[in-house]
Amino acid sequence: MAPDEQPDEKKSEELEEDMDNQLEKDSDSDKESKTDIEIKSEETAEDEGVLDTEAELDRLRFKYRGYTLDELKKMNMDQFIQLLPARARRSLKRGLPPRQKKLLERLRRAYRAKKRGKDLLTRTHVRDMIIFPEMVGLKIGVYNGRIFEMVDIKPEMIGHYLGEFSLTRRRVQHGSPGIGATRSSKYVPLK
Repeated sequence: MAPDEQPDEKKSEELEEDMDNQLEKDSDSDKESKTDIEIKSEETAEDEGVLDTEAELDRLRFKYRGYTLDELKKMNMDQFIQLLPARARRSLKRGLPPRQKKLLERLRRAYRAKKRGKDLLTRTHVRDMIIFPEMVGLKIGVYNGRIFEMVDIKPEMIGHYLGEFSLTRRRVQHGSPGIGATRSSKYVPLK
């Protein structure tokens, strides 16, 4: 019984030693690879942090159809018209009516004055004027049928009409019925 069992015990001991050695080698290589991974991840985290803030800043910058405000200002009118929605594009391809041309000239004058330090207010009845990139930063008084409402042109308004920012109707707020009310609205039920 003893002669047969000894070699098996030796083999099992040798197998255990081999497995222990293999585990030690694996753990050493794991430690090395973990440190390599940690170093690489720290480097990429720093790079990603820089890229992340740059990507965030780029995302937060104003863009109209993929173009920044500076790029839009440098475009000529034909290139800008191609970026607009169909209704505005069709209106501008037919040409500006005289009243819109006159307003555009007045706005250009106001823009030049703003560069010199003067703040000119341009008042207009032309509600159907499309907002161009060159108008950004100007103050325009748009008539709503009663008064001229002040509109500060912001980059997000590009491509919209001036009339969209000066509402012609206001919300109706009914008061309580009483003296002077019509016959049907004088009735107030008792509670």
